[in-house]
Amino acid sequence: MPAPALELPGTKLASAPKQRRLGFARNRTRAAGKRRSGTASPWAWALAGALLGLLLAVLVNAPARWLTAGVQQGLSGRLMFEDVRGTVWSGSARLRLTGGAGSTDAATLPGRFTWLLRPSWTGLQADLNADCCLQQAWRWLLQPRWAGFKLTLSDSRSQWPAQLLAGLGTPWNTVQVEGQLNLSTQALVIESTAGRTWVTGHVELDAQRISSRLSTLKPMGSYRVTLIGGATPTLDLTTLEGALQLSGHGQWVANKLHFEGVASAIPERLDALSNLLNILGRRDGVRSIIKIG
Repeated sequence: MPAPALELPGTKLASAPKQRRLGFARNRTRAAGKRRSGTASPWAWALAGALLGLLLAVLVNAPARWLTAGVQQGLSGRLMFEDVRGTVWSGSARLRLTGGAGSTDAATLPGRFTWLLRPSWTGLQADLNADCCLQQAWRWLLQPRWAGFKLTLSDSRSQWPAQLLAGLGTPWNTVQVEGQLNLSTQALVIESTAGRTWVTGHVELDAQRISSRLSTLKPMGSYRVTLIGGATPTLDLTTLEGALQLSGHGQWVANKLHFEGVASAIPERLDALSNLLNILGRRDGVRSIIKIG
């Protein structure tokens, strides 16, 4: 025979019907809590979606000046963007070369400079163009690397006014060259890792019918600068034609250019070119010795 349930003083056992009512109330409370949490989730997802859409809209329509301001700062103000239009991804501006902070030297590129950026999983592709100087877009592909980057440039041909060099400051602001610069690149790749830079490919710059305010002789001549990449990139300067004779050879060693060259004039034009020879390098009789690095 089961023992009777004991009742402590001051207490009373709940009956079975009352226990069922209490359990039902607890279940209803839990169900209501679940319903409340369920109704909050769609609002949370909607808010997250709105914020994500706003972020994407800002990124897609980011003003071009965000990009140009970063480039100007990275180049210490030597390249300035004016009358900037468009977005980060597709924009245009007028370019101005300067001698850097505190310099009063400046030269503006004729026409407008445009860019079109396309990000991808492998990097960032940029199509660059200039009204004055490029017949078709010059494509650059920037790929991130561990502690560095790889920049691949498409083969290109372009023509630039030599007067732009005056905007770079000393010594170009003194020489004030005039003429045309024909630039061509082939299989050009620049890689940088942990502060070290490698260049492969070929760059050729022809300076055609060059003259200077330091000489009454116009033009003084035409010249070619050739860069050949490799384990030790080389730089060569030769004269194509003209009274001012320039030649030289250099190498990049430890990311620094070491160049030695000679400037001279044909005998019948020495007087007209004497002032310029004094500027180009250290005079050694009728010659000037050019040394960099």
